[in-house]
Amino acid sequence: MQISLLQCQSSKDVAANLAFIDSQLKVLTRVEGEPQLVVLPECCLMFGGHEQQQLAIASDDNNSELKHSLAKLAKQYQVYMVAGTIPISAEDGRVYSRSYLFDDTGDTLGSYDKLHLFDVEVADNTQSYRESDTFCPGERITVVNTPFGNIGLAVCYDIRFPELFRALRLAGADFIALPSAFTKVTGEAHWQTLIQARAIETQCYFLAADQWGQHNQGSRETWGQSMIVDPWGRVIAERKTGLGWVQSKIELTELKKIRQQIPVVQHNRFAAPDLINN
Repeated sequence: MQISLLQCQSSKDVAANLAFIDSQLKVLTRVEGEPQLVVLPECCLMFGGHEQQQLAIASDDNNSELKHSLAKLAKQYQVYMVAGTIPISAEDGRVYSRSYLFDDTGDTLGSYDKLHLFDVEVADNTQSYRESDTFCPGERITVVNTPFGNIGLAVCYDIRFPELFRALRLAGADFIALPSAFTKVTGEAHWQTLIQARAIETQCYFLAADQWGQHNQGSRETWGQSMIVDPWGRVIAERKTGLGWVQSKIELTELKKIRQQIPVVQHNRFAAPDLINN
């Protein structure tokens, strides 16, 4: 199977961001008859500026033009797609940061709402991030069965909470897709370490697609280094800077071997996370 992560430098211009994704899908390396999974980064169609701008482009699940546009691309290019995140209206006036998984006909296989919101202080130009002012946290985990195996979904800041990833593994995940927009400061310090740690702990392949570079004339700066990490913690493909694809072929044989040799799920003596029941 072919795995492809797209590293973007998304802006506040939805049409331009969509056109970039379209242009990259046109040049995507593919093998005839081989299924392909594409992972887009967080906020792939709208990034930078004030988070309140997400409210202006949000709508409900059934009427989302953003969702429809990305599903159309999955169908057009016949790829399975973890479609980054887009804002979907919540009942309290905020929005969910929702990641959809489409199949190669554009049908929705599953979705996930970002559980952990980025309310932190960072020593960069933005300094204070308050996602909870705009975004509503999710309440469930998601693992979707596909021809590639079972894909668990998480988003960006979630990576700092290992209980979520243990829940995904216990729910059957073989792969975990992580659309992200890590800040340059936190990415330089922790991005690779966190991804490798979660991959080793869960014995899953990690598919971490990140935003990169200066956004909207320098109002935001993200880390990049989109990477595919195997269940042993090895980085098998990455793009540290620049825009474009990170690709690798993956077989589940290695995953099964690692889990058999070191059966951490069976050895773990702590109770399963509460999220596993949601």
